Amino acid sequence: MKTTTVSRKVVIPDVLRVRRCEKIPEFGPRILFFSGGTALNETSRVLKNFTHNSVHLITPFDSGGSSAILRNTFDMPAIGDLRSRLMALADETISGHPEVFQLFASRLSKTAKRKELLSQLHALAEGEDARITAINNPMRKLICNHLSLFLKSMPDKFDLRGASIGNLILTAGYLNNKHQLDPVIFLFSKLVNVQGQVAPIVNDKLQLAVKLENGKTIIGQHLITGKEAASIKSAIKDFYLVKNRKETKPVEASLSRKTRKFITESDLICFPPGSFYSSVAASLLAKGVGRAIAANPCPKIYAPSLGKDPETLGMTLETQVFKLIEILKKDAGKKCPASKLLNFVLIDSQNTKALKRSARENIENEGINIIETRLITNKSKPYYDPQLLVMALISLT
Repeated sequence: MKTTTVSRKVVIPDVLRVRRCEKIPEFGPRILFFSGGTALNETSRVLKNFTHNSVHLITPFDSGGSSAILRNTFDMPAIGDLRSRLMALADETISGHPEVFQLFASRLSKTAKRKELLSQLHALAEGEDARITAINNPMRKLICNHLSLFLKSMPDKFDLRGASIGNLILTAGYLNNKHQLDPVIFLFSKLVNVQGQVAPIVNDKLQLAVKLENGKTIIGQHLITGKEAASIKSAIKDFYLVKNRKETKPVEASLSRKTRKFITESDLICFPPGSFYSSVAASLLAKGVGRAIAANPCPKIYAPSLGKDPETLGMTLETQVFKLIEILKKDAGKKCPASKLLNFVLIDSQNTKALKRSARENIENEGINIIETRLITNKSKPYYDPQLLVMALISLT
C-alpha cells in the first residue's frame, strides 16, 4: 500500500483549530506527554478545556515526600505524581463528582498526634466523616472498602502525618490488584471523571540513579532535583534505572503493549516542561520508547523548562536538545534520523537570546525546526502561560 505525506502551513496560534477543539473537546487531539512531577499540572488543567484525549505517561520513580513512605512500606512504584496528574485532569464541574475530587485532593493533618490521625482514617473508612457522607453510593462504599483495606495492610508504625487520602486509596487498589497500577488508575479515573488518559511509563518498582561528572553516583530521584536535598554541584554525566536504592547495577524496564500503542497512535508527542532528567528524560528510559516515537510520523515537540533547573547544571538549550536525541537513539538506533525523534523546539518570541545563532544552526541542521511564538505573559513569567502553551500545541496537531 502506497503512503503519502501531507504537509500544511501552520499558524500559531491557529485560532480556528483552537476554537473548534474548545467547542468539542471530547473529539480533541491525542496529545501525548512524557512527564512526571507537578510542572505540567496547571497546563493540564487548561488542556482539558480543549481535548479529553490527551495521554500522560508519568514516571513512577519518585523517591521523596509521602511517596517515599509508601514505597518503603509496601515496596511499590511511586504514585504521588500519578495522583497529582489525575486530579489536574479531573472533571471539576458538577457532573464530575466534585465531592469525590475534594476527598482525593485532601490530606490528613501534618501536626496531629497518631491517635487522632488513626481516628480520622477510621472515620473515613467507616463512612462517618463528612467528606465521605457527601459521596453517594456505590462510590462511597467502594472508597470506604479501599480505605479499610489500607488500614488492614498498614504497619503499626506507619507515618500518617500529611498523608494524601488519594494516595492511600491508590495504594490499597494497587495491593488489591496483584500489585498492578493500571486497574486502580482506571478506577480512580472513572471516580473523578478524568478527561484524558494517565498511566505510568512502566509498572516496575525501580529507582533513578545518576552518575556525576565528578565520579559520584546518586541513587534516588529526590536527591537530584534540588527540592528535598541540596542541589548537585557536579553536572550529570549519565543516568539509568536500578532495582532499589542499595543497588548500583543498571536494570532494564520495558514498555507494555498498551503504552506502546499510546505512543504510536498519538497525534502529537510533547517533551514538556519539567525537571530535565528526573521528570522528562526518565520517562524515556524504558526499552521500546525510542522506537515507538520514531515509528509515529506525528509532530514531536520539545518545550524546554524555564526558570532554574538544578538538573541541567552545565547544560544549554542546545545540549538539552541533543541529549534528548541521544537518549532516544539508545533505543531507536544510532542511525535513526534526529528528525524522526524530534521535529520542533518551542521558544518564547521574547526570549530568543536563550539560543545562540550557532546553536540554532546546529539544531536546524538535524532537521529540527525552531518555533518562536509568544508563550510567556507578564503574569506567568518566568514560566509558560498555560493557555498560550496549550494553544501552540493544539495548533501543531
